[in-house]
Amino acid sequence: MYLEGERLATLRPTNGLFSLTIAGAKRIIEHVKPQRLWVRVREEAEPFVVKGKSVFAKHVIDADEEIRPQEEVIVTNEKGEVLAVGRAMLSGREMKAFERGVAVRVRRGVTEES
Repeated sequence: MYLEGERLATLRPTNGLFSLTIAGAKRIIEHVKPQRLWVRVREEAEPFVVKGKSVFAKHVIDADEEIRPQEEVIVTNEKGEVLAVGRAMLSGREMKAFERGVAVRVRRGVTEES
Protein backbone atom coordinates (compact mmCIF):
# COMPACT_ATOMS: atom_id res chain seq x y z
CA MET A 1 0.00 0.00 0.00
CA TYR A 2 1.54 3.28 -1.15
CA LEU A 3 0.59 6.92 -0.69
CA GLU A 4 2.30 9.55 -2.82
CA GLY A 5 5.08 7.09 -3.67
CA GLU A 6 5.77 6.15 -0.04
CA ARG A 7 5.16 2.58 1.11
CA LEU A 8 2.95 2.52 4.21
CA ALA A 9 2.15 -1.18 4.56
CA THR A 10 2.51 -4.57 2.91
CA LEU A 11 -0.17 -7.25 2.78
CA ARG A 12 1.20 -10.57 3.98
CA PRO A 13 -0.27 -13.39 1.87
CA THR A 14 0.45 -16.02 4.53
CA ASN A 15 -1.96 -14.57 7.09
CA GLY A 16 -3.83 -11.77 5.30
CA LEU A 17 -2.57 -9.14 7.74
CA PHE A 18 -0.76 -5.89 6.98
CA SER A 19 2.83 -5.23 8.01
CA LEU A 20 3.38 -1.55 8.70
CA THR A 21 6.39 0.46 7.70
CA ILE A 22 7.72 3.20 9.98
CA ALA A 23 6.16 5.77 7.63
CA GLY A 24 2.80 4.01 7.91
CA ALA A 25 3.04 3.89 11.70
CA LYS A 26 3.83 7.61 11.88
CA ARG A 27 0.81 8.44 9.73
CA ILE A 28 -1.46 6.29 11.88
CA ILE A 29 -0.21 7.82 15.15
CA GLU A 30 -0.62 11.32 13.70
CA HIS A 31 -4.01 10.94 12.00
CA VAL A 32 -6.02 8.11 13.56
CA LYS A 33 -8.00 9.04 16.67
CA PRO A 34 -8.53 7.38 19.03
CA GLN A 35 -5.21 5.63 18.71
CA ARG A 36 -5.16 1.85 18.64
CA LEU A 37 -2.60 -0.95 18.66
CA TRP A 38 0.13 1.08 20.38
CA VAL A 39 2.67 0.10 23.03
CA ARG A 40 4.48 2.77 25.06
CA VAL A 41 7.95 1.90 26.43
CA ARG A 42 10.28 3.31 29.06
CA GLU A 43 13.02 5.74 28.06
CA GLU A 44 15.72 3.21 29.00
CA ALA A 45 14.49 0.82 26.28
CA GLU A 46 14.49 3.39 23.44
CA PRO A 47 18.11 2.94 22.26
CA PHE A 48 17.50 -0.77 21.73
CA VAL A 49 14.00 -0.61 20.27
CA VAL A 50 14.94 1.95 17.59
CA LYS A 51 17.61 -0.51 16.43
CA GLY A 52 15.04 -3.28 16.03
CA LYS A 53 15.46 -5.13 19.33
CA SER A 54 12.42 -6.78 20.92
CA VAL A 55 10.37 -5.01 23.58
CA PHE A 56 10.31 -6.85 26.90
CA ALA A 57 7.26 -6.66 29.15
CA LYS A 58 9.27 -5.04 31.97
CA HIS A 59 9.85 -2.00 29.72
CA VAL A 60 6.18 -1.48 28.81
CA ILE A 61 4.66 1.57 30.51
CA ASP A 62 1.25 1.33 28.87
CA ALA A 63 -0.45 -0.42 25.97
CA ASP A 64 -3.75 -0.50 24.15
CA GLU A 65 -5.76 -3.06 26.13
CA GLU A 66 -7.42 -4.24 22.91
CA ILE A 67 -4.15 -5.67 21.53
CA ARG A 68 -4.27 -9.41 20.89
CA PRO A 69 -1.22 -11.63 20.37
CA GLN A 70 0.06 -11.70 16.77
CA GLU A 71 -1.42 -8.30 15.87
CA GLU A 72 0.67 -5.59 14.24
CA VAL A 73 1.55 -2.89 16.80
CA ILE A 74 3.27 0.48 16.90
CA VAL A 75 5.90 1.02 19.60
CA THR A 76 6.22 4.59 20.90
CA ASN A 77 8.25 6.38 23.53
CA GLU A 78 6.81 8.26 26.50
CA LYS A 79 6.23 11.33 24.28
CA GLY A 80 4.23 9.29 21.76
CA GLU A 81 6.94 9.33 19.07
CA VAL A 82 7.19 6.21 16.90
CA LEU A 83 10.18 4.01 17.71
CA ALA A 84 9.35 0.78 15.90
CA VAL A 85 6.75 -1.55 14.43
CA GLY A 86 6.32 -5.23 15.15
CA ARG A 87 4.12 -8.11 16.21
CA ALA A 88 2.54 -8.43 19.64
CA MET A 89 3.52 -11.57 21.52
CA LEU A 90 1.20 -10.81 24.45
CA SER A 91 -2.17 -9.13 24.84
CA GLY A 92 -2.18 -5.45 25.82
CA ARG A 93 -3.25 -6.33 29.36
CA GLU A 94 -0.52 -8.96 29.67
CA MET A 95 2.12 -6.48 28.45
CA LYS A 96 1.22 -4.16 31.34
CA ALA A 97 0.94 -6.91 33.96
CA PHE A 98 3.93 -9.15 33.16
CA GLU A 99 7.48 -8.43 34.35
CA ARG A 100 9.16 -11.00 32.10
CA GLY A 101 9.05 -12.13 28.52
CA VAL A 102 8.88 -10.57 25.07
CA ALA A 103 5.92 -8.24 24.65
CA VAL A 104 6.62 -7.17 21.04
CA ARG A 105 8.85 -8.84 18.48
CA VAL A 106 10.08 -5.74 16.66
CA ARG A 107 10.35 -6.08 12.90
CA ARG A 108 11.78 -2.64 12.17
CA GLY A 109 13.08 0.21 14.30
CA VAL A 110 13.26 3.82 13.13
CA THR A 111 17.05 3.74 12.72
CA GLU A 112 16.75 0.71 10.39
CA GLU A 113 14.28 2.35 7.98
CA SER A 114 15.83 2.90 4.59
